[in-house]
Amino acid sequence: MIDKLPSFEVGEGLVLSCLIFYQISSFVVAYLILSLNLVGPAPYGRYKDRQWWAGPNVPARAAWVVQECPAILIPAGYLFFTGKWHKMFMTEPSANSWLLLAVCVHYFYRSFVFPMLIRGSKPASLLTMQVATTVCIISGLIHTLALCSVLRYPAGWTSDVRFLAGLALFAAGMLLNIQSDSILRNLRKPGEAGYKIPEGGLFKYVSCANYFAEIIEWTGFAIAGWSVPTSVMVIITCLNLVPRAVTHHKWYKEKFDEYPSRRKILIPFVF
Repeated sequence: MIDKLPSFEVGEGLVLSCLIFYQISSFVVAYLILSLNLVGPAPYGRYKDRQWWAGPNVPARAAWVVQECPAILIPAGYLFFTGKWHKMFMTEPSANSWLLLAVCVHYFYRSFVFPMLIRGSKPASLLTMQVATTVCIISGLIHTLALCSVLRYPAGWTSDVRFLAGLALFAAGMLLNIQSDSILRNLRKPGEAGYKIPEGGLFKYVSCANYFAEIIEWTGFAIAGWSVPTSVMVIITCLNLVPRAVTHHKWYKEKFDEYPSRRKILIPFVF
């Protein structure tokens, strides 16, 4: 098994390690702060108005585009300006190519498709947008360094069961994510205001189906990449979304007397 693990370039690997340490450690701190309820829920969405210290409002659509696009523009810009895109995607496609493509597809949806579809969403806070932008810049750098330079997968990795199963899980998670986004987006008819109980899809089983789908996506990515750099996203996604899912579930139960009692928080039938 050892000979079938990805290898590393040492020089740029040090820079990559520093970025990974910063990203994970900052999310661990944020997780502890949110879990201990030291400052309340993260100030966006339905909790925006509770946090006066989060700064002025930013329109939701603009915030999503600005904060998410660095994660796709950084690898795309690197490939374009170095000319490596032709080798990675045309002449010598590899495991690195497929993994980077998965990242770009996810962030293309999050940066340019999802924001154009949302309607009636509450504005984000300036602080939230700034933090999310920093996270996506670091993520873009991690994925670019890891998949364009540092990681070297052995021949045949694209036929390895971990790679194939991981990409399949990533695709399934993204489809479930898109479905969950659609359900939430269509809860209210044009002109309606207020919140409703989500129904359908994975919302039949959990309060935060979109969060669960996002975790499935990045779990698949981690399995397909089978390395520390490709596992960063699932780690920080869990650290970010688990506390928020707990808060969401509690909010739903307090707001709606008829909220389904058997519906779990995040993982169907488990949690």
